[in-house]
Amino acid sequence: MRKEYDFSNAQKNPYARRLKRQVTIRMDEGTVKYFKELAQESGIPYQTLINLYLRDCAVSNKKLSMQWKHV
Repeated sequence: MRKEYDFSNAQKNPYARRLKRQVTIRMDEGTVKYFKELAQESGIPYQTLINLYLRDCAVSNKKLSMQWKHV
């Protein structure tokens, strides 16, 4: 392994922008608090935890079951 590397001619990865997409999402304060607390316990950034959870839902094809009660 070299002591120093020359990155003066390095190029950015042209596919890096395709790996993740920035989105804006509104979440209630309790949800954000939950993931921030989990982030402190695990040492993983809370946005990464949210992404991992949502990816798991997508991969396992989880569906939200909602039933509205008629009053």
